[in-house]
Amino acid sequence: MTDTQVREKTPVDFWFDPLCPWAWMTSRWMVEVEKVRDVEVRWHVMSLAVLNENKLDELPETYRELLGPKGWAPVRVVTAAQQKHGEEVTGKLYTALGTRIHNDEKGPTREVIAEALAEVGLPAELLAYADSDEYDEVLRASHNDGIDRVGQEVGTPVISVPGAEGDVAFFGPVVTPTPRGDAAARLWDGTLLVASTPGFYEIKRTRTKGPSFE
Repeated sequence: MTDTQVREKTPVDFWFDPLCPWAWMTSRWMVEVEKVRDVEVRWHVMSLAVLNENKLDELPETYRELLGPKGWAPVRVVTAAQQKHGEEVTGKLYTALGTRIHNDEKGPTREVIAEALAEVGLPAELLAYADSDEYDEVLRASHNDGIDRVGQEVGTPVISVPGAEGDVAFFGPVVTPTPRGDAAARLWDGTLLVASTPGFYEIKRTRTKGPSFE
């Protein structure tokens, strides 16, 4: 096969906060899609703390606590790693963090962040950025890039895929457990189908199950 015959991969932009279990479920679906479709995921950070910073008084106390320093820590470290070591580390570090935070149910602790950094071969010194606002401007810019595509009424994840009139961004898809193999491919094909429909905005139903990390 010549270079001109190599099929270009479809770019998918994916915004995540390592804290969010639903974003984690969707991200694992996109990892599956990369195995069964010619797709390349480009990972970007967003922040539930930034998203909710102007409405903290309306949130339950436990959620407000989660969006404090504990919530800022993982996404700040991912942003610092991205800035210092390149875009290619983002997805790897997210996988290492998410597996521990969600599948292993360890939560977003400093120990978890340190373990994740070690797993992907990143310097332990990056942990210091958990308490640093040095890259908050970069983090907020990435967050705004994602959220401005879908509007303030949604959360994480946000994905952007090719549509009928250029790229189309959605919140979601929100799904549990993670579709794999042919099921992942079917959901991906359906996502492209609705994205190719001009004027399509939303399909939604009430969630009756929590995340299942199977």
